[in-house]
Amino acid sequence: MERPTRKRYHILALVFITVVINYLDRSNISVAAFAISDDLGLSSVQMGLIFSAFAWTYSALQIPGGILVDVVKPRVLYPILLTLWSLATLVQGFINSLTAFIGCRAAIGVFEAPSYPANNKIVTSWFPESERASAIAVYTSGQFIGLAFLTPVLVLIQSQLGWRGLFIVSGLIGIAWAVLWYVLYRDPSRHSSVNQAELDHIAAGGGLIEGMSAPRERTKFNWADLLIAFSHRKLWGVYIGQFCLGSLFIFFLTWFPTYLVKYRGLDFIKSGFLASLPFLAAFVGVLLSGFSSDALVRRGYSNEIARKAPILIGMLLSMAIIGANYTNQTFLIILFLSIAFLGNGLTSIAWVFVSLLAPTRLIGLIGGVFNFMGGLSAAVTPIIIGYLVKDGNFEPALFYIGALAFVGFCSYLFLIGKVERIEV
Repeated sequence: MERPTRKRYHILALVFITVVINYLDRSNISVAAFAISDDLGLSSVQMGLIFSAFAWTYSALQIPGGILVDVVKPRVLYPILLTLWSLATLVQGFINSLTAFIGCRAAIGVFEAPSYPANNKIVTSWFPESERASAIAVYTSGQFIGLAFLTPVLVLIQSQLGWRGLFIVSGLIGIAWAVLWYVLYRDPSRHSSVNQAELDHIAAGGGLIEGMSAPRERTKFNWADLLIAFSHRKLWGVYIGQFCLGSLFIFFLTWFPTYLVKYRGLDFIKSGFLASLPFLAAFVGVLLSGFSSDALVRRGYSNEIARKAPILIGMLLSMAIIGANYTNQTFLIILFLSIAFLGNGLTSIAWVFVSLLAPTRLIGLIGGVFNFMGGLSAAVTPIIIGYLVKDGNFEPALFYIGALAFVGFCSYLFLIGKVERIEV
């Protein structure tokens, strides 16, 4: 009997690296923010606008991006997106005004909008359901492990090349990876190194292998599909949850280094290394969540327990961010933030609910709406924080984030109900 090949893990590695680059181009602004603010004389409210500009377009285009993912192959779509958002990243190294920065960040949001729906579709195509949470955990961990190890590197690059050099280097990396993606990626049914045994294994476990359904069925779109995406309580449960967990994540992606340097008085270089610790905690959380969730499924536990439990625990842990308001010790500040981001990592397998709940022909669209809600939090939270901290006190901002974590906990606990695919 032919043994299955394991090409799906090679594909997962490609998605992982793409996620690292994706978040490199989202987060470099947080490292550069303090220097940009000083050089260009920008206030906290103006920096909040720059931080959030990415999310204005990113969130607004999630639904069109999800539709695009349903009709354009990842091999073609991803290199185009990578090249365009990397060019917008690179251009930031040559600009001098608030308006130009807002424009560049908004452009990055446009071209990154389809990326996570695309990631989810790739994993849904390449992995059976019993392995899917682990696969999602692995590629999602790219945003945490990449940031954990890249944050000190980005700080060092900026110390040597300045904030302009930081953006130029980041953009060149993305353009190079776009070429490699096109060379290396194929859909399962078109990959020359995948044998039939692996295809059978994926399909038998519920993997939606590209090419198994009629092309017109995959590409057909009906405006009534939008009603489906917004008319189910189960879906609203994950949408609200995504907004809440996204608010904590965007704090770390934007305001966190500024919080350490400006509001806690840490040295810039030292803050770069301390800032990596919560990302490492989140990395541990997301892998623990994904692999433990799949292990519970294999042992016969229901999806209500196996899929929800890590997210509920994670939302509760995320509330620990409030503890940083009650200490001036650097160790305890980093500890509370690391516990909160560990919780955020535990919740990051939430994408598995898109795979489990969405009608099979609408996975891209539902993924787009789901990510729209996360993007919406990224659009409003940096601005809200900018206003909350404009008088020099960061405590209200941390209370705000902790309260949203509690709302997310209630959303998953009370709205989703039985975890089963919606039939239409």
